[in-house]
Amino acid sequence: MSEPATADTLVFIPAWNEEDNLPAVLDALRAAIPAADVLVVDDGSTDQTAEVARAHGAEVLSLGANLGLRVGIAAGYRWALEHDYAYCGRVDADGQHPPYELARLLALVRADECDVAVGSRFVSGDGYAAYRYRPSPARSLGTALLRRGMRLVLRRPFGDATSGLYAVNAKALPLLAETFVSGAPEVEALIRVAGAGLRLEEVPVTMDVRASGESKLRGSKAVRLVLTVVGTLVAARVLRSRRR
Repeated sequence: MSEPATADTLVFIPAWNEEDNLPAVLDALRAAIPAADVLVVDDGSTDQTAEVARAHGAEVLSLGANLGLRVGIAAGYRWALEHDYAYCGRVDADGQHPPYELARLLALVRADECDVAVGSRFVSGDGYAAYRYRPSPARSLGTALLRRGMRLVLRRPFGDATSGLYAVNAKALPLLAETFVSGAPEVEALIRVAGAGLRLEEVPVTMDVRASGESKLRGSKAVRLVLTVVGTLVAARVLRSRRR
């Protein structure tokens, strides 16, 4: 049986071969959210990701092989569920998600303003200007398609469906701890949360460029991602219509 958590908040980081980026991410997390426990979900890294994480004070959950983001994300939420955390946050290992922004999201969840808060590059307000991010034409087209699909499935606007910057409370953990079945786990997470009637809030944030290394979502991979997300949304729409 799992030991209960000593802190009430877990922040987890899915990571695959991120030894160069992790030190800065972990140090920034400690500075922004010092009371939280930190878990690195090592998705079969072949570099020193696990060793670097431990050296910077993080717990490490090693998956043993490269199982993919959909497994790694669920594993982080499952750890939080099994260790009885009241709150859970997620940031990516590449340095794009500033921990001070995660602290804002966690504050909203702690204040019971929502059950799930998602950081968004594409909504404005609270000092965050509209159009502060200028994606390429191809990405703009993909984003427009995703927004239209999310509106149809969630029955509400949602600007940044692929964001991985999350803060959730314990109500959401059982939903998110189950391994995702699609190649678009963030989108599937939104569908699960909305389908369960939980309070979902999209919050404007600033995101940074990847600290080092190359994004895994460029060129043909980015195109496949858009197609996968659209497929996930279509499947959700069909499933909903069959349940009526």
